[in-house]
Amino acid sequence: MEDLLIKSKLRMNSELIANAVVRLMKRDILERFMRNGEFTADDQEFCDKINWYPIDELELKEEYIEKLKAIEKGKHSKMTKEELDKLMG
Repeated sequence: MEDLLIKSKLRMNSELIANAVVRLMKRDILERFMRNGEFTADDQEFCDKINWYPIDELELKEEYIEKLKAIEKGKHSKMTKEELDKLMG
């Protein structure tokens, strides 16, 4: 029984440490990316594994939001399925 308790505690500690390491790595990647745009192949591999990217943490620029709103109100938003099919070929 005591062995099971020790193993459970070790597993919990390992998970906490792993989560802390991931948070630190994400912070390091984000800070380097924001400071100088640096994004290495190792960063890419890490981000792919956890499905997280530093660009997702950045705020959208107002000019981009305005472009998205304009696109949303554009002609394509009122297209019928047939018009869209014709446009797409």
